[in-house]
This record gives sequence, C-alpha cells and structure tokens, in this order.
Amino acid sequence: MGGELEGVEGPPPARGAAEPERLVSADADGAEEQRIEAALRPRKLGDFVGQERVREQLSLVLQSALRRGRTPDHVLLSGGPGLGKTTLAMIIAAELGQPLRISSGPAIERAGDLAAVLSTLAEGEVLFLDEIHRLARPAEEMLYMAMEDFRVDVVVGKGPGATAIPLDIAPFTLVGATTRAGMLPGPLRDRFGFVAHMDFYDAAELEIIVRRSAKLLGVEIGDDAAAEIAGRSRGTPRIANRLLRRVRDYAEVRTDGTVTQESARAALALYEVDERGLDRLDRAVLESLMRKFGGGPVGLSTLAVSVGEEPETVEVVAEPFLVRQGLLARTPRGRVATAAAWAHLGLAQPPTAPMAGTLFDVDGDTGRPGE
Repeated sequence: MGGELEGVEGPPPARGAAEPERLVSADADGAEEQRIEAALRPRKLGDFVGQERVREQLSLVLQSALRRGRTPDHVLLSGGPGLGKTTLAMIIAAELGQPLRISSGPAIERAGDLAAVLSTLAEGEVLFLDEIHRLARPAEEMLYMAMEDFRVDVVVGKGPGATAIPLDIAPFTLVGATTRAGMLPGPLRDRFGFVAHMDFYDAAELEIIVRRSAKLLGVEIGDDAAAEIAGRSRGTPRIANRLLRRVRDYAEVRTDGTVTQESARAALALYEVDERGLDRLDRAVLESLMRKFGGGPVGLSTLAVSVGEEPETVEVVAEPFLVRQGLLARTPRGRVATAAAWAHLGLAQPPTAPMAGTLFDVDGDTGRPGE
C-alpha cells in the first residue's frame, strides 16, 4: 500500500520552506498539499470513512440511477472545509463510471463561461462546482435552466438586436459544494434533488483515517499515536492528515521513524498544537481575554488589537472553533471566556468573572461598554 505514494513526498521541508499559515487550518494551502491530499483520498464510497448517514443516502441515489439507466439527481454538499466534499464528488463520478469536470464559483465570472463548460459536457458526465455560493448572478440564472431542462440560452449580439439562441446540452449531474449554505439562493438550492450536510468527524473516525493515511504514506504508527493525532485534529480529516505528516517528519528526524504516542506528543508540542487542537492564535485569544480583560465581555476589535491581529482574522479563523468547543461565547456585549476556557488554560476564574448572555447586554463593537 505504501507504494501508492512513492515519490509523492520527499524529506521534511527545509528551514524557510513554505508551510500552511496555520497547521490546524482546514483550508488546503498550496499545490503540494493538494497533490498529497488527492493521493490520500478514498476512491470508493465503501472506503469513505465517516458521514455514515450521507454515505447511505448517497449510495441509494446512485444505485437507483444506475439501475434505471438515468443520470442521478443533482447533488449539493454543504459543510466546513476539509470534511470531504471534493472527495465525495470524485467518488460519485467513479461510482457512476463517468468523467468528472471540476470548476468553482469564483472561476465562472460570466454566463458565457458557464455556457462554454456546459456545452462540452458528455452525456452522464459529472460537473463539480466548488464554492457554488460564489457563482456570479448571470451564470447562476443560466444554471437554473441547465439543471432543470438541460438547455441554455446563448445570447448573440448586444442591445436591441441581441438574440437568444436555445442550445440543448447533454444530461449531466451537477455536484455543488458550499461552506456557506445560507448564502445559496433558494431557487438554486431547490433544483438539487439530493442535499447533504457534512458534519465534523468524531475522534474514532479520524483515528481510522490517520491509520489509513499512515499506511499509504508508508509510516509505521501505533494505535495510541493515531488516537493522539486524531484527538487534536479539530474534527477535520484534512487537519488530521496534515498533522500526521508533521509528526512523521519529527519521527524521521528525531527518532527511529516510528510514530509513537510520545513522539506524536513531542511533535505537536513543537508545532504548538495542544491536546484539544488549539494553536498559538487560539490560545492567544483566550489568554488575552482572560488575563487582560478578566474573562470579558470585550469587543471584537479590542480583542483583536490585544493579540496583534485583524478583527476579521479573529472572527473568521479563531472564533468558530473556540465557540464550537465551548471555550468562548459571543454575547451582545462582546466576547466572554467560559468556565471551560479557564479550566483548559489552568487559570483560576475570578469570582467576579461575568457570565455570558447577561441581561441588557449591548453591542461590544460600537465603542460602548465591552469595547
């Protein structure tokens, strides 16, 4: 199995080599990481770990379509980055025995761009549109007709003399992926016959993924080490695979190359990823909130300045995971550290520490109390 990735990755990156901005970021950073990630992806629905309900429902949709000899309904996959939406799109095409055409919402700027893609699709082909919520409005309106009637109107000319020429396209299956389902227009969402939401993975599922990836990478790893990495992966397979590679690097350089629980802990401590998956930025936000502001409430802008980051970075990059872990609460007055946050950092919670969601809270980012 290890031979499948022979030559994919060489020795650990040299000092100064490009690394992801955050080791625990769920985004795929750089062509090299995307290439490695592609090699680690499962190829069949039966090999896909996690998302059990989605897998079962999707299997029924695909098997039914194959038995009827028809193209399956269009599929919409929503959920955070790194949870397997692109992998499922590839599996759908493989299960149907059809080629996969890949594009994204931001790449299709005009209706003509979409018409060019749709007109070249073969019958039964699968079209994957990532970040479909970022599709331009003219292209979005053209997609409505293409999904429903397998037809598009190509406009020739400009002004009063413009003419719409109907163009039939081959029946195809659209797989759309979005990290922000709420931004998807209702008419577009309604045209998908199957809609699935991808949840975060539990530690047991991530442990299976880590062991599978280790086998593909030719890494010898113990079960306790796999569990250690899985527990710090923030419920995201992409992060689990990235942490595995960094732990692998540490084991090759500092030990005999075998990934043990001890080497995994030492490596992740070196990369500043703690036992709950928090990194430097996450802990900086919590420590500033507790040490400088007594646990809050404090406004987003003030909190961001205190850690030397932009407010958007704190709000988009750090806060979602902290809130999901129950370590931080967003209140109308501002951000508040929870009792779990005090306990996690080993700090004593002051008796006067405010409670989240107190009555008559006001906006913490308007310059009023809390800012």
